[in-house]
Amino acid sequence: MEYQRFIEHSLRKASEIASEKFGRVSGTIKDKDNNQILTEADTQIGRLLVNLIRGEFPKHNIVDEEIGIIDNNSQFTWVIDPIDGTSNFVQGIPDYGIMIGLLSEGEPISAGISLPYFHEIILAERGQGAFRNHQRLQVTKENDLSSVLVAYQLDAHQNDPDFTRREYSVVAEIALAVRNLRTSGSCFDAIMVAEGKYGACLNQTAKIWDVVAVQLVVEEAGGVCTDFFGRKLDYADPLVKAGNNFTYCLASPTLHEQIQKIIRRD
Repeated sequence: MEYQRFIEHSLRKASEIASEKFGRVSGTIKDKDNNQILTEADTQIGRLLVNLIRGEFPKHNIVDEEIGIIDNNSQFTWVIDPIDGTSNFVQGIPDYGIMIGLLSEGEPISAGISLPYFHEIILAERGQGAFRNHQRLQVTKENDLSSVLVAYQLDAHQNDPDFTRREYSVVAEIALAVRNLRTSGSCFDAIMVAEGKYGACLNQTAKIWDVVAVQLVVEEAGGVCTDFFGRKLDYADPLVKAGNNFTYCLASPTLHEQIQKIIRRD
């Protein structure tokens, strides 16, 4: 629980900054990618979390979306997303979050996600369960894919329009199989899976800081998290993977199996 207390404290401090600046900052496009926005709040929260980690765990590695990489040759690596859903944050849309995950030898062992607008903090530790404001979370027990909401995180790829068109054909098949399709463009959707409100959440365009925390939260709520095609997520050598594309498919075990059949059939 040492890590959980630290993560909860850190997320509360970061949430204060986010709540103060929510809907009051402007963003700039990163690296000419229309999907990626940076604000002063991202940088401020990133610095806060990095400094808190360096103060408490000075020998650990850190991967932060905005601040970068700190390599201390440790088996432990903290993975930070200061604001997940920055475009929502800038527009005053409440579906955004702050994420912290801890890897040990490439395996997620502790994580936390804050949803500042909703005053919620979700915590998970390997083998100990997932909790929202200290109430245990459980993925849905619904066995019929056609009866659940499913989220799919979507970005257009102007540099590869054919990928976007192929992806939307997969989205269409999934949409036809579920009750309704949803997307917030943030970790909010993954939390809805962990809370049992959504059956699944998928993403083909993510980074390591988008995945580590949500994986542990959903798994500790009884769910399954793989890459988009059902393979084990690989966080080995996380410091060299900050630029890599990650995908994920997270769901309850039964629904995960049904969605994978749709993906493989397509």
